[in-house]
Parts: sequence; structure tokens; C-alpha cells
Amino acid sequence: MATHVQVILKQDVDKLGRAGELVRVKPGFARNFLLPRGMAVAASADNIRQIEHERRIALALAEKLRKQAHGTAAQFEGLSIEIAMQVGEGDRLFGSVTSRDIAQALASRGIEIDRKKLVLPDAIKSAGEYQITAKLGHEVNASFKLVVSAK
Repeated sequence: MATHVQVILKQDVDKLGRAGELVRVKPGFARNFLLPRGMAVAASADNIRQIEHERRIALALAEKLRKQAHGTAAQFEGLSIEIAMQVGEGDRLFGSVTSRDIAQALASRGIEIDRKKLVLPDAIKSAGEYQITAKLGHEVNASFKLVVSAK
């Protein structure tokens, strides 16, 4: 009887491996736990080729998305956005500038970005200049200047 069998993980399994990895496990663990729960498939030649093909496709897609993120980051280079708000005493705003406000200001400039990807310093509650970071994904970040002025 075999002491270990090879399986390809279909999802991450704690203390064993990540999805797509080829791992060696005891036959009982594979037969009684991994295979019935759909967490792994037997490591046949066809399954290994299929996983390698899917991995190549995923890497190509990730590279394409990374290039798109760098292209979007180039749009943010040297960008300055101004938002006019009502101001009270001591340049304090009535309310605050939110990520939704900034996303709308960017959209008016032709740059579409999800407001959840914008990283604001603490709450923007006074007029002034702020540095805003946009997390574009694939470890690509872009910064731009936000100027909050009085209406």
C-alpha cells in the first residue's frame, strides 16, 4: 500500500497548502477528507496539465491587470483636484469631505475609480491641501493632491 498519494488542492487548506498546489498526503486523508469535500482532486496527468493551463491563464490575466493599473496610475501623476465646501470659523467645514465626494470629483475629470480604493488621511474636516492615495490593485498605488477650499 502507498504511504503517500499526490493530490491537487482546489482550495486553500490550513497547514497543507494553497489552491492549485500539488501536495503529498496520506491515502486516508485524501480518500476520507479532501476528495469527498471537493477540496482536492487526484493528481493524474490530465489534472496536472489542466491546473498548469489555468495557472498560465491566471498569470497572464494578472499581468494584464497590473499593466492597466500602471496606466491608471499614470493618469494620477501630478493631478490636483479642488473641492469647494462651505466653511465656518477657523476654516472648519460644515460636514466633511468623504471618499464619495472625491470619487465624484475624479469622475468629473474622466477618471473612474471605486470610492473604496481611496485612502484618506483622517476625516477631512477643514480647508487645506491633502495627499490622497488610491490603491489600484496588484501592489500599484497612486497619489494625488486634494485641495479643499471655501465656497
